[in-house]
Formats: sequence, structure tokens, C-alpha cells
Amino acid sequence: MKENNSACARPEDQRYPVVKTFTWGLQHVLTMYGGIIAPPLIIGSAAGLGATDIGLLVTAALFISGLSTLLQSLGVPFFGSRLPLVQGVSFAGVATMVAIVTGGGGLPVVFGAVIASSVLGLLITPFFAQIIRFFPPVVTGCVIAVIGLSLMPVAARWAMGGNMKAADWGAPSNIGLAALTLGTILLLNRIGRGSITRIAVLAAMMVGTLVAVATGKADFSGVLEGSWVAMPTMFAFGTPVFDGAAILSMFLIVLVLLTETTAGLMAVGEIVGTDVNGRRIANGLRADMLTSAIAPVFNSFPQSAFAQNIGLVAITGIKSRFVVSAGGAILVVLGLLPVLGRVIACIPMPVLGGAGVVLFGSVAASGIRTLAKVDYKENMNLVVVATALAFGMIPIVMPTFYDRFPDWVRTLLHSGISATCLVAFVLNILFNTRLLPSRRRLPEAS
Repeated sequence: MKENNSACARPEDQRYPVVKTFTWGLQHVLTMYGGIIAPPLIIGSAAGLGATDIGLLVTAALFISGLSTLLQSLGVPFFGSRLPLVQGVSFAGVATMVAIVTGGGGLPVVFGAVIASSVLGLLITPFFAQIIRFFPPVVTGCVIAVIGLSLMPVAARWAMGGNMKAADWGAPSNIGLAALTLGTILLLNRIGRGSITRIAVLAAMMVGTLVAVATGKADFSGVLEGSWVAMPTMFAFGTPVFDGAAILSMFLIVLVLLTETTAGLMAVGEIVGTDVNGRRIANGLRADMLTSAIAPVFNSFPQSAFAQNIGLVAITGIKSRFVVSAGGAILVVLGLLPVLGRVIACIPMPVLGGAGVVLFGSVAASGIRTLAKVDYKENMNLVVVATALAFGMIPIVMPTFYDRFPDWVRTLLHSGISATCLVAFVLNILFNTRLLPSRRRLPEAS
């Protein structure tokens, strides 16, 4: 089967042979796996759950993330952007959900709040779709750049070992393993051709993992322990409880998720080189909110676009949404076969960190490339960019900056992505959008 390069009207509709499609889809899964399983681990631990119940949350997260990715990338009428965008459990709501759990509400209150707030989010998606005209390159460039920059601390933590309480946190051996993975990616991209460069991330992670096994930094001995098959269980932690205060708190998170997914849709559209109009934004947001509303039924949490994988699209040049949908299918299988999930979970964090450096950096570079197209002469664009990037960097360089502000302020601005999006959006309207008819200028004397 030959690659279909010419018959596609849009880059994202390109198809590849099945083996290549699923191999490249596996790269997406490996890139985002740590990000998917982290929220259920954190929330489950805060709820005081045992290992078995936390495992149930993890498999549920994989299953729902796979279904959400399939809906987003393949699409059905009115739902799904049909872009190579991977969906997963969002970090944005973790702190709020932990607060609900530790405040005595328990998981049923969390799940009830997620369902109700996601339904409200579904109702307001048309509003978000209508504001796309206010996102010129001066806005989208800032957002894309900060998406990449905001992920760099994640890559650094992975490179240091992933667990600050571990004895080897920040050890040279961890950082050396990350450097080996990064160096392998760079080497394969330098000397490789065609298919080799497209699987450079996957190949480098395999090399890093093999070295980790040889040096005793990876252990696959526990892979066969535990169940091999786990079918999704509906409402395993009880019937959802709908609490007004919890719903309001989660609705603020939903606003952040809508903003971040809008930014993700625009970012991947820019990288792919395809048109992302209001209709596609609306379809993407509806898919986001629908799967977020369904997720608690199967014991999972709100979904949003994963910025990590936007970097993979940028660095590999594989723009096909069908590759991403293959990754979604793999996630569904991982949710049904925990034994495969345990294999991937054994990949050392430093290996992921080495890959993350180049993946996340490529997203920032894509934003800088977009900003290079902006006209900075005789306008306020430089001020817009400078201020938006500064607001985006504040939560990254000083995470406690907003700790003494009201909860709603912290919710909206604690994410560098949402802060950049909000500031760039508002400043662009104030400085670059004509609110009043301009006066006719007299012709200059010759």
C-alpha cells in the first residue's frame, strides 16, 4: 500500500499504510502517557484509595482518553475538529478536584461537578467558536509559544526522575539518560532519511529504555502481576452527587479548558497548515465537553487537548489525523488491557524527559515562527506580544505568584496558557481592533 500524498485536499487527511500509522500512533501514546496517568494517581491518592482502586482510575483515564481522541480526530457531525489533536485528562482541574475530595466531598461529588460543569460548557461552546476572528497571528503566536514554554518544567522534572521524593531525584545518571535520549533523537534527525526521522522519537525512547534496563534504572519484572483484562465499570465509586459549590468551582475550570483547547486547535492548525475556522473550533470544543461529561460515568475526569503531542506533530512532520486516531485506538486497548499499560509505565521518566525537551521546544519554536510573520511597524503589536508572553511566564517562573488572590483569579491565571490567551486576546482588541470608524485621511502633497 502506497502513501496517499496527492489525493488529499487537506494535510490532515493524508493516509499511510497501517503499520506506519500505528507505529507513529504509538509515539503519540508514549509522549502523553505520563501526563494521562498523573491526574488519576494524584486524585486517587488524595481520596485515600488503595492500589486497586487507583489502578481502576488509571485504566479508566486511558480508556476515556482514547475514545475522546478518536472522536476529536475522526469526528462525527457537530462533534470533533478532525485535526491531529490528542485528548487526555487535563491537569488544569487537578487542584480543584483534590480540594473537593479532601474537603469531605469524595469522588461522587467530584464526578457530579464534572458532569454538570461539562454540560454547561457544552452549552456555551458556540460563544467560544465566534471569537476566532479575534485571534490573528499576534495572538496565536503568543499562545503557541507559551504552550511550549509552559511544558519545559514538565520535561525538566521528567529528566530529573519524575519524583521529587525519590533518592535519585536530579541524579547525574537520570539527567544523563535524558541527555542520551535527546542526543539519539538529534542524531537520527541529522543522519536519518524519510521514515527514520519520523520514528526518531520512538526509536530514541527504545534506546533510552534499553540502556536504563542495562544500568538497573528500569524494571519490567512486575509487568505480569495483576489482571490482564479490565472492562470499564460504570459508576464504580457510587452515584454522582451534584453539589452547587463544587459545580461552580469546576465550571471555572471548564472555562480554562475551553480556552486551552481553543489554543490547542489553533496551534495544531498553524503547524499542520490547514484552515481552522469557527465551525471547526465549535466542533472541537463540543467533542471536548461531551467526552468530559461522559468521563465520570466510567470513573474518569475532564478531557482537554494535550499540548505535548502538538510538539510531536511539529517535530515529525506527520500531520495525519488518522495517525492520531491510531494512537487513540491504542489508548482504548491499554484501558482494556492493563498489562500493556504496565509495560509502557515501566519506561523511565528521564527517557520521557529527554524526548520532551525537543518536543516541547518545537512547539515554542512554532509560536516564534508565527510571531515572525507579525507586522511590528507603527502599531502596538510589540507591546501586545511582550505583555502576553510576560503574563504567560509568570506562573512558570513563580508558581506561587497568585496564591493570595481569590480562587477564581488563581484558576484563570495560574495556567500560563490561559493567562497568555486572555491577555493577548484583550490587548489585541484594545490596541489593534477599530472600535470607531477611522477618519478619512487627506492625500499627502506630492
